Amino acid sequence: MNNFMHGFFYPFKCVNLFFKYPKLILYSIVPMTINMIIYGTIFFFAYNWLIGSSSGVIESKVSNNIIVEILGLLLKLFSFFLVLLLCYFAFVIFGGLISAPFNEKMSKLIEEEEFGIYIDDGLTFFSEAFFSIKEETKKILFYLIIILPLFFINFIPMIGNTISFVFGSLFSFYYNALDYMDYPMTRKMTGFRNKLRVISSQKTLSAGFGAMAFILTFIPVVNVLINPLLVVSGTSLYYKKNYSQLTK
Repeated sequence: MNNFMHGFFYPFKCVNLFFKYPKLILYSIVPMTINMIIYGTIFFFAYNWLIGSSSGVIESKVSNNIIVEILGLLLKLFSFFLVLLLCYFAFVIFGGLISAPFNEKMSKLIEEEEFGIYIDDGLTFFSEAFFSIKEETKKILFYLIIILPLFFINFIPMIGNTISFVFGSLFSFYYNALDYMDYPMTRKMTGFRNKLRVISSQKTLSAGFGAMAFILTFIPVVNVLINPLLVVSGTSLYYKKNYSQLTK
């Protein structure tokens, strides 16, 4: 349990580390701006479309004004959480691809400045960006292969919701730990199966860190702003807790 709590609060322990290096802020500006535009656009249009489409149906079917108001309020709450879920998936998929080259730079800076580890891959910025996006695509495919079946299990009567919620949450914890500790492993050209083995080597610590990362990335606006801190804390945790010793 101590390991879980250590991982859970670890991102907040790295706030000072993030502001210690002004370059990290510079690396954060472009992906934060792009992701904020994408996230805000999806949320605005999806939410308004859902509310507009459903409100007309309710008003045409129900004549009692009080019932219409109650149903309208419930609809807004349901639509908000549905769009929130949609935006989370969009953030994981598109946000990850957009941020990958910049996250790579941030992680590399922490690796070199804090831990004195220099990995000379000989790649230019664009080659490095291409490689980062390719590795990010592998993670996204892995995510979709697991999360889509869990989504459809949700429609099984009685037990589907429970199974989908429990296993979906646990997988999201694991995936977020992998996502934010992946950058140093990618620089070492670690195979994807070995990455999974490394993250699984300290299950409770990884689960704690991944749980906090999942919560923070689920909150609108906060997810975009906090993403650079999660990259920094993931890299720091990877080295401080000796995940790096298992990386081949």
